[in-house]
Amino acid sequence: MRHPLQTIVAEIQKQERKLSAEASSFIDEAYKMTIYLQELLRAVKEDVLKEGFASKAEEIHFFKLIKPNILGKLIYYNKVYRIETACPADNGNLHQCYFTLQLRELKQEYKEHICNSDFYRYYRSGRTDRDENYYMLGNINYYDGLNSFVFEIDPQFSTYFDYKVAKILANELIYNYLTTKLSPEQNPDELLQNSDTKDIFWTQTKNALIELIYALHAADAVSHGKLGIRKISMVFQILFRISLNDIHNSFHRMKTRAGSRTLFLDQLKYNLEEYMDKEDTA
Repeated sequence: MRHPLQTIVAEIQKQERKLSAEASSFIDEAYKMTIYLQELLRAVKEDVLKEGFASKAEEIHFFKLIKPNILGKLIYYNKVYRIETACPADNGNLHQCYFTLQLRELKQEYKEHICNSDFYRYYRSGRTDRDENYYMLGNINYYDGLNSFVFEIDPQFSTYFDYKVAKILANELIYNYLTTKLSPEQNPDELLQNSDTKDIFWTQTKNALIELIYALHAADAVSHGKLGIRKISMVFQILFRISLNDIHNSFHRMKTRAGSRTLFLDQLKYNLEEYMDKEDTA
């Protein structure tokens, strides 16, 4: 197919990894990803309008998988940017109340507009029998009482339901983002339910952990480098039950600090070599 899903997803992930390491803050990362995804969607649209589709299967594949993956990430990063730039505080009760409200609004939107719809059940079930109705151009059924924004979409580049899929994908990302912002302990990870891990906690400084996270990312040591800084950070926050606020700012301060910029890694190397020497003499 002309628009392979793997290629599109790989391009987006590559840009996410790049900006995750380079952006000065999560706000900056969200803004730059919004611009990038907007341009990517524009380029894909130009290609579709110019070339069309070679078959029904290609058209369904595009509006079911390709476009929603781009648009869903675009909706997500734009929402994150709006949330972050309106946040009243970096931490504390006001910070918690703000993100709790955002999460409550997201859950309310899900209950009112998504979970009870016939299309949502169709999408979640993995069915394909109505794909031609949902994911091909020119099949919008106005008798269904659709949201009014349908009149603003480009009928040459939307089936209406491609947006529905994008919204579902975006909401899942936003939910994970909000639960992590509130507290790593609120992330429904199985690890947190295991009583055997209750005594696992980080005893070094937060900057030391951030230094380790960036080192693992730079070395492509986790998932062959396919995970961004934020996802690696989330794993460590869940594992050690520690909250790392804006790791980007902390990392950029490390880059300009006097003396060694890798204090913790230097100490790790020294401690390990010392431990090896003790083992040899034992």
